[in-house]
Amino acid sequence: MSSTGSVPSAPPAARRRRRLGWPRRVFSQVLLMQLAVATGVTVLATGFFLAPLSAQLDDQAMRRALAIAETMASTRTAADLAGGPPSATGPVQGEAERVRTATGAEYVVVMDTRGVRWSHPDPAQLGRTVSTDPSEVLAGREVMEIDSGTLGRSARGKAPLLDADGGIVGAVSVGIEYDSVRDRLLSAIPGLLAYAGGALAAGALAAYLISRRIQRQTRDLAFSDISALLAEREAMLHGIREGVVALDRKGSVRLLNDEAQRLLGLGPEAAGRPLDALLGPGRTADVLTGRATGADLVTVQGHRVLIANRMPTDDGGAVATLRDRTELERLGRELDSTRGLIDALRAQDHEHANRLHTLLGLLELELYDEAADFVTEVVGVHRATAEQVTEKVHDPLLAALLVGKATVAAERGVSLRIAPDSLLPDRLVDPRELVTVVGNLVDNALDAAAGTPDARVEVALRADGRTVVLRVADSGPGVPEDRRELIFTEGWTTKEPPAHGRRGLGLALVRRLAERRGGTARVTAGPAGGAEFGVVLPDALTEHAPPAPYDPPAPRGPADPTTAEERSR
Repeated sequence: MSSTGSVPSAPPAARRRRRLGWPRRVFSQVLLMQLAVATGVTVLATGFFLAPLSAQLDDQAMRRALAIAETMASTRTAADLAGGPPSATGPVQGEAERVRTATGAEYVVVMDTRGVRWSHPDPAQLGRTVSTDPSEVLAGREVMEIDSGTLGRSARGKAPLLDADGGIVGAVSVGIEYDSVRDRLLSAIPGLLAYAGGALAAGALAAYLISRRIQRQTRDLAFSDISALLAEREAMLHGIREGVVALDRKGSVRLLNDEAQRLLGLGPEAAGRPLDALLGPGRTADVLTGRATGADLVTVQGHRVLIANRMPTDDGGAVATLRDRTELERLGRELDSTRGLIDALRAQDHEHANRLHTLLGLLELELYDEAADFVTEVVGVHRATAEQVTEKVHDPLLAALLVGKATVAAERGVSLRIAPDSLLPDRLVDPRELVTVVGNLVDNALDAAAGTPDARVEVALRADGRTVVLRVADSGPGVPEDRRELIFTEGWTTKEPPAHGRRGLGLALVRRLAERRGGTARVTAGPAGGAEFGVVLPDALTEHAPPAPYDPPAPRGPADPTTAEERSR
């Protein structure tokens, strides 16, 4: 995997070739592209401005020529046409030259209906026919055009010449030198190019500043390096066994890798949506959005125990990592249970040794009847406990759990009993789920009842159709009313944490398991003054007929007491 902080240097020959070609750095490429775009836009804008400017100047020249022709036609020129033949000293020539001189026109030509000139800047042209077709203007229509004549190319305007009765007696043609129009166009180009150059310089400066900003943000990497980093990031994020959730400043999901989708129960469509809307209110959303702060925060999502860490980013967002501790927590709890059983077995071993010594003494004293009674009593206590459990709880896994908990309870000086109205058939959908619920509640009840006078814990299990109703009551100090909801929060506990990790997860798991099935988990005051936990698990039982009652094997131990008594006799 390539480093994200530096890019390997190329050989000198490769560097020389790269200078002559397209640059690799994002900064250089963006700068060149922006300069090319700014230059192209400036050239196009200048061309688009010049093209209509030329046409506009032509139109202005033609309209000016037409205005002069209309002004000339409105004088008494029509009456003067009847005064005699065209003459260089005649009134028509004199008026035309006066107008031409005053307006700066190239020529002012007055013609009669035959197209014969009555005025012209060159007196030699008087009496001759005009060089262009006058039929349109003599038909009574005004004419504007760019055309060439005896004096060269010009912008022309022609107006009909009318007499006092409105009849057409001739026409006036005025021309403006086309070179003057071109000069006006050429004179406008330097100023236009100056403006275009200023705009191009401003665009180049803006392009440079933008490119410098991109250079800082991309850390002067090449596009190929960025592409490689993105590919490596995707491979890393989707390959690691930790969940990664990236959030923006508004708390919406920006990135979610495969492991995070699995742990949170979300899909790829979660990207772009607010995390609160995806997860709903709860500790998991509080931890990931930063409302709950700290390192290695514990949360429960569904049936999973997660460890979350959150790191803010410079843009106001955050990246959170998730680790699955479900199996570790389960193993830790099993370790705690195993340690409790070991302590109980150690104590029982000590007690068993004392009992064997007692039995040996009775036999050595030849008190056989007393020895038989002693063995009967010891075996009967253990058998009574196992039979009491299996008579009420037919599921073998749950029955084994309660028998083991009874042994631990006896060692801790707590009486664990099954309620008389308990009856649970052997048709659980998921026995391990109920084992988790019962185990957590019984462990908490034993911790609360241990050390109290007349310490006892009562477990009630019954079936209501397909629903399992569980009740665990203890003789402990109880739970204050203001904390009866708080104790189901992840991480809340009043106990010292064990060696393997954290506490405050058992009751949270119990409630999550119940709510996942549409049930409830709550705590109230118990009849003995302690706490009473009630859990309702809908659809926890199958509809099939229950199998044959569970018949536990007889415990291994001394021979039947009756036989022993007979042998002693």
